[in-house]
Amino acid sequence: MSYATALSGLAGASIDLDVVSNNIANANTVGYKESRAEFADMYASAMTTAVNNQIGIGTRVSNIHQIFTQGTITTTDNSLDVAINGNGFFALSKNGATVYSRNGQFHPDQNGMIVNADGLPLMGYAVNSDGVIDKGSIVPLQIPRADLAPTPSKNIAAAFNLNSQDPVPKTGTFSASDPTSYNFSTTASVYDSLGGAHDVNLYFVKNAVGSWDVYGTSGSPAAPVGPGPTGLLGTATFDTSGNLTAPNPAQFAFNIPNGADGGATTQSLTLDLTGTTQYGQAFGITKLTPDGSPAGQLQSYTIGSDGTITGIYPNRSAQPIGQIVLADFTDPDGLINLGGNLFGQSASSGVAQIATPGSTNHGDVQGGALEGSTVDLTTELVHLITAQRNYQANSQSIKTQQTVDQTLINI
Repeated sequence: MSYATALSGLAGASIDLDVVSNNIANANTVGYKESRAEFADMYASAMTTAVNNQIGIGTRVSNIHQIFTQGTITTTDNSLDVAINGNGFFALSKNGATVYSRNGQFHPDQNGMIVNADGLPLMGYAVNSDGVIDKGSIVPLQIPRADLAPTPSKNIAAAFNLNSQDPVPKTGTFSASDPTSYNFSTTASVYDSLGGAHDVNLYFVKNAVGSWDVYGTSGSPAAPVGPGPTGLLGTATFDTSGNLTAPNPAQFAFNIPNGADGGATTQSLTLDLTGTTQYGQAFGITKLTPDGSPAGQLQSYTIGSDGTITGIYPNRSAQPIGQIVLADFTDPDGLINLGGNLFGQSASSGVAQIATPGSTNHGDVQGGALEGSTVDLTTELVHLITAQRNYQANSQSIKTQQTVDQTLINI
């Protein structure tokens, strides 16, 4: 029996060495979780009634436990590197099946798909045609390669202070080419349906205290904007406190000639003067913000803590291009280790609970960062020494039993 007992110890120590060696080998593997060999003693079933005289018959490996603790997060220079801080796994597609990983090393492939080192696409929520994240289903995430379509301008949000102490212009008839016929001017750039830029020139002409005519021109050479032939948009009036009272609402509608496509059509715009004042101080621009944008090519992208991937385009606001999802499990230790930093769902792990990062029991994500291995090399080297001594001790048990047997044979 002692031979079998010692052999079970040798087998257990050998498996312990395998586990420790695997931990050491993966000390630099991104997202790796250290494992631990767990053992249980064995007793012969025929001896279970002999409570006071039970002698064990060795050991067995009861479980190889992978410990899902948080790894250290370090920043990187790759904006598509993603680290999970807390619970959860990235969802990846492999041959039509969903697999899971803590390794957040991703990059775009030749088609713009966000993939890992083995070419498995990262899953998440895509954006719909309106640029809104669609949470109806998870799909492989993709970095758009086509230019972002231009958005034609519709509104110029502007606010000025018109100097109440300025005199009425010397020249009574407005002319854009005659600075003596107006008090103040400025220019705003707008975009047509093809993304072409057009300048809209605005002129303010004082009639009397509290009354200003607003004119507009566009094009080169500058031509009056519609609807009137002179480019007059309307008259702005103010009360004795300098607040705009008319028009109400504070908007002028007008058309840009040849604005929509460079042809014979026109582009309709609105000048919104909300917030414009008439105080006894110098002319000033508080706000001048036309909407619309030209066609844009993706320059870079960032990943927020909620997994939203935001594309950065020139001359316009950032646009969402997708959102990473995380999968959490009731018992992560029940996952099947598939190798390649991948895990598969099992009956023991429970069904994957898919949600966006930061919701319920799901952790946050950090873009431009990676989660390191949880292996502590110092601890593993101590475990390695312990496992080696256990192996040697069990070998000595066999040697001792062999000596005893030889003594009996020699009697």
